[in-house]
Amino acid sequence: MNIQETKSEGLSREYNVTISVADFNKEVENKLKEIAKTVSIAGFRAGKVPFSMVEKKYKANAMSEALDDVIRNSVNELLEKNNLRPVFTPDVDLKKFEEGKDIEVSVSMEVMPTIDVKDFSGISVEKLVAEVSEEEVQKALNYMAESRRDSQKVEEDRETKKGDIAVIDFVGSVDGVEFEGGKGEAYPLELGSNSFIPGYEDQLIGKKAGDVVDVKATFPENYHAKDLAGKEALFVTTIKEIREIKKSEINDDFAKSMGQENLDKLKESVKERIAKDYENASKMKLKRALLDALDKAYSFEVPNKLVDMEYDAIVKQYEVAKQNNQLDEDEKSKKEEDLLKEYKEIAIRRVKLGLLLAEVGNNEKVQVNQDDINKAIMMEAQRYPMQAKAIFDFYLKNKDAVERLRTSVYEEKVIEFVLSKVSTTEKKVSVEELYNFDEKAA
Repeated sequence: MNIQETKSEGLSREYNVTISVADFNKEVENKLKEIAKTVSIAGFRAGKVPFSMVEKKYKANAMSEALDDVIRNSVNELLEKNNLRPVFTPDVDLKKFEEGKDIEVSVSMEVMPTIDVKDFSGISVEKLVAEVSEEEVQKALNYMAESRRDSQKVEEDRETKKGDIAVIDFVGSVDGVEFEGGKGEAYPLELGSNSFIPGYEDQLIGKKAGDVVDVKATFPENYHAKDLAGKEALFVTTIKEIREIKKSEINDDFAKSMGQENLDKLKESVKERIAKDYENASKMKLKRALLDALDKAYSFEVPNKLVDMEYDAIVKQYEVAKQNNQLDEDEKSKKEEDLLKEYKEIAIRRVKLGLLLAEVGNNEKVQVNQDDINKAIMMEAQRYPMQAKAIFDFYLKNKDAVERLRTSVYEEKVIEFVLSKVSTTEKKVSVEELYNFDEKAA
């Protein structure tokens, strides 16, 4: 086999590979000999057919298989001899294949960059930490009490006010035609909750039980049902009953209803949970700070194909969000051309950091075992306890999802390793600063 490099630009490589006709013919002969061992033709027992007859009948098949084998073996030899790590399976173009002549193929590929992993002790990152104040604990308790509140019917003849629950029947229409999903019965609507479209709840304040109110309200321009977006609707609304919200008192009895011995124990439990949330937010920010530091510390070319794949995935997410009116204000304020440039930069950064972390993991022989996968699935189920069974079933039946999870767990383990090597200092911050995430930077 003869190998000639024809292109070496950045991470792109191209080679002309010549396979001698003698090597090819030898492989064809070997294929025919294998066929002859088992083939049977009328008048001959299996394995006893004359070789000339086997050759005449099966040579075309043998040549096809032999061609695949010699090309595959040549490409593998090319990669091994030149110590190449292709990003994807190399592209092979058969340039010349004529009987009795040498075979010529062109092999092209993008190769992985060479990454010189440095000593991480020279990298410094800052870990933001926030203390759990008594005020935060009290806010959490108030929220818990709010979520467990009850309501009671208002017996006196009075008008509705903000904070009341109006039990209503309603029928909505646009231009005199009722629309799907615009009807409800005995719906408990908290006035002032802004759970209905803008302007609806305000028109029910100052009314009495038994009143029928013609409520006019306009659907937002970004309403999820496009046929209703921006249109004015009429809701014929009957107030059947007025209810007052009865808030739970935060005391020992309330603590017991929450499964704690007394109020002090409940406060302690709440404080621990908030501290855990703070720690998770702190770790997330620390990880982002580390990735920023690594991005600055390392500079190497990244494969175009990997960048294109990442970029296409980001653009696809953008297109879906745009179609569903789910773009954030920052995205809405920019020209699409500028946004796409940003997405390209993000794609390059993601690929660069992914390759760096993979190189570190390979050098340090980081492994992901089944216990790591089980722990990750369990943590996800704990975040969504009401959907725990569905989460377990999803991973049980979806091998691709498990592999994506494995990749995520692998990355986290590599990041934990790097964090154990860098210089980390702590900085006390407010809760607002701790939770002030720059999503674009992420």
